[in-house]
Amino acid sequence: MPLAKQVGDKVSEEEYLKSELTSEVRHEYIDGYVYAMAGASINHNRISRNISNLLENDFIKKDSPCESFLSDMKAKESEETTKYFYPDVLVTCDPDDNESEYYVNTSIIIVEVLSESTRKYDLTAKKLYYFNIPTLQEYVVIEQDLCQIIVFRKSNHWEATYYFLGDDISFESIDVTISVENIYRRVDNKEMVDFLKDKKGAE
Repeated sequence: MPLAKQVGDKVSEEEYLKSELTSEVRHEYIDGYVYAMAGASINHNRISRNISNLLENDFIKKDSPCESFLSDMKAKESEETTKYFYPDVLVTCDPDDNESEYYVNTSIIIVEVLSESTRKYDLTAKKLYYFNIPTLQEYVVIEQDLCQIIVFRKSNHWEATYYFLGDDISFESIDVTISVENIYRRVDNKEMVDFLKDKKGAE
């Protein structure tokens, strides 16, 4: 979700959490400062919905304790810090993570769909914030204007692995494999349009 701008003066964690319950605009919270979240494009929403649905369908099929949440659910960085984020998609597999109805302490996968305004932040400072989440195993960043997905895995020392149309992605932490093509289903960008045209011509 695009980050818009800092809003107001420094506030306490308690004030932030209380104000989010009634706010019409979502805000992220970083060490006392509040940042408003801007709206997202149709392609952005399609990608978020696709990956969340694909993961959730697999969890249901396997009767897994894991759940996927879209961008209305906050992820807390850690117990030692005061940072709250609204990832585009997050996954938790801990049924005992019930400290709050409004945020998750035990994110195992976090997904951000990149936009021109957030790419640098999502791949630098925000990435490092996410890496500080003790339970996080995989951080996934997805381009919307071209078909490229990067997965950073804790098991691989947070090194980047790239995926493109025609590839399958194995999410090791939850034992789920899904195709890049399905993540981009109905996404309207040139690369996806050309890929589907070539695929149809080969049939």
